[in-house]
Order: sequence, then C-alpha cells, then structure tokens
Amino acid sequence: MATKSQASTQQEKPLASAKKKKINLAFKVENIVASANLEVELDLFNIAMEVDNVEYEPEQFPGAIMRLKDIGTTLLLFKNGKVICSGAKSEEQIARSIKKASELLKDFVS
Repeated sequence: MATKSQASTQQEKPLASAKKKKINLAFKVENIVASANLEVELDLFNIAMEVDNVEYEPEQFPGAIMRLKDIGTTLLLFKNGKVICSGAKSEEQIARSIKKASELLKDFVS
C-alpha cells in the first residue's frame, strides 16, 4: 500500500508510455432538416382525409404529418403553407420531397 507522499508522487508523474491519439474528424450526414414556404394556405383537414400517409390531429399538434415513404422523409405541413422536411440525407432528397408534396397538395390550396 502506498503512503500519501508516494501516491501524490505517482499522480504527478506523466506516463512516459502514453501515446497521443489522433482525433477522428470524419462524419456522416444522418439527417438534414429544411424549411420551405409554399406561399399558399393549406386545407389540412381535407389533406389528411384524401392523401395517403398524412396524419392530422389538431388537438395534439397544429400541423399535419406527411410521410413520404418512397423518398424516406417526413414533412410537417402547416395551414399557412410552411413546410418542415426532415429525415433527408441530401439536398437532392429534400428537393424531391418538396416537389412531390407540392404535387400531392395542389388540389388542397387556396
């Protein structure tokens, strides 16, 4: 068992055999979140009734949730035409999601 003076001496000595590790700066894009403004008013109730994979529960959340399973993204749709797209891994995937959503929503705008 080390005495107090021996313990403090041991703690003060740097480890001569310790090697510095390089910090890995690599990363992978997992999720991009983007916002858009369609500049139209959306009828969220009828969108949820007529468009597949759209949920709307205004008591729980003021936006409708549109899942674009073929693209792999989820969009939050708001009555004022604002859209939040999440789950994308690239800007191209976001662009495809916004374009597909606008095609699905064209009959429900005012």
